[in-house]
Amino acid sequence: MTREQLASEINAVLAAQFELKPESLQDPETKLNDDLGLDSLDAIDLVVTMEKKFGCRILEAEAREVRTLSQLYDCVHKAKSP
Repeated sequence: MTREQLASEINAVLAAQFELKPESLQDPETKLNDDLGLDSLDAIDLVVTMEKKFGCRILEAEAREVRTLSQLYDCVHKAKSP
């Protein structure tokens, strides 16, 4: 799966789970907290959802560093990689 495909799937999950408009997920530098309004509980839900969706394990230390969509894509991509 390419990074673009992964980003598209992550955006679809974000839009569905957090009732976000798809157009709000176009810029990879969009901030999860400031721009999308996701809080710390949402972040936990997001990590669990990504792990289930992509069959991977995201390390807590790495998840804590995710602030933007781009960082989220990178974190999931890294967790998925063998």
